[in-house]
Amino acid sequence: MSKKNWRRVSSSYFTVLALATALLSNGFAQTPKPAASVNAKSAAVREATAEVLQETSELRQLPVLRQVESGAQSRAEIEQMLIRSLDEDSSPEELRAAETLLVKLGLVPNGFQMRPFIISLLTEQVAGYYDPKTQRFYLADWIDLDGQKPVISHELTHALQDQHFNLRRFQKWPKGDSDAELAAQSLVEGDATVAMTQYVLRNPLRALAMMRSMQMGGNPTEQIDKAPRALRESLLFPYEKGMLWATQLYRKGGWKMVSQAFTDLPKSTEQILHPEKYFAREQPVKVEIADLAPLLGKGWRRTDYDVNGEWGYFLVLDVFLNAQDDSLKATAGWGGDRYALYEGANKGEVFVAQLTTWDTPEDAAEFFAAYTKRTNLRYGASPEAGTPTQEANASFRLRTNEGAVFVERRGARVAILEGVPAKADEHKLMNAVWGRAAATAR
Repeated sequence: MSKKNWRRVSSSYFTVLALATALLSNGFAQTPKPAASVNAKSAAVREATAEVLQETSELRQLPVLRQVESGAQSRAEIEQMLIRSLDEDSSPEELRAAETLLVKLGLVPNGFQMRPFIISLLTEQVAGYYDPKTQRFYLADWIDLDGQKPVISHELTHALQDQHFNLRRFQKWPKGDSDAELAAQSLVEGDATVAMTQYVLRNPLRALAMMRSMQMGGNPTEQIDKAPRALRESLLFPYEKGMLWATQLYRKGGWKMVSQAFTDLPKSTEQILHPEKYFAREQPVKVEIADLAPLLGKGWRRTDYDVNGEWGYFLVLDVFLNAQDDSLKATAGWGGDRYALYEGANKGEVFVAQLTTWDTPEDAAEFFAAYTKRTNLRYGASPEAGTPTQEANASFRLRTNEGAVFVERRGARVAILEGVPAKADEHKLMNAVWGRAAATAR
């Protein structure tokens, strides 16, 4: 499930209120109230910034190299920032490809429009943000200042990260490995969330003030409540899973080890989900797939080429299986993957090829069985229809009104063709996926 386009807007490292403070506030967010004058609110934010920056610097053990300019922004100004950031980081073609893939995998409904939904969701939830491009921090002008100092601490941790580790290097992530990008973002947000938690625990009255502030404002969570699960949980991932991962680093080696991670970056969501694999430096396997457009016919073109990662495959499975333990087990042996999205000349012509590699043949067999069950559920077949055996090599086929699905396992690898066009030869396609597959051993 591609994450690079619709999630990259969050690389501005703003705090999503319902996400970054979920453990403290049970998800309450604050509705806009009549704001004080912008000048007065900005002056108060600047005063609070100087105070919170110094304390956060001491907690996070990162010296302040320069003071952080700050101020207050209205909801309209924040919305314009989000639109500008999204347009700078993702072209219309990239966003459309992301929508197409999510629809094809059944993770969002037909007709889902990514851009307006993401803008509405983030505008609803944003409390404040630090922008590495301008090196400034802004707080929403409808936010109660005293109750939101933990949010300020979170964002000023990003300012300290930027001063010491240069966050701008994460804003133009190379195309083709958004799983590694999500892992790096989990370091950034996980670090800041642990620091924010320590800031709150230093004075428990801060948590009470924060909860009271947000509860007084109501609970405007319409957009995030109706967000498709795959989007909602992937937006949450850097905060929730990143915090758990950064906590493990902190327990093992203190803030020094967390800081070292900005040099020795986590390479995959597998390493975030399983910190022991980061400590062991278990690297993801690089997988490639040959361009299949010539085998699909005239008018077909590849529009996306990326890595799902362990977290992506967990969502691909569990949105349909709805059995978290089973989905986690089926994806825990992930070693590497690659997917390629193709679109035909006619509207609705969509084909996805995937190649995955697993730690052991047994891990591949577990994923193979889970993916075939997911496929039956995705297309309305019996959940157990065509369930494969545990042989060394096995295959699964399902004809659907969106094209054929063909899944094949060979030892510790699994290949998937989804949406095979009627005129295409699925065997030639599958052989091409296997024939040019490149994987480096761990």
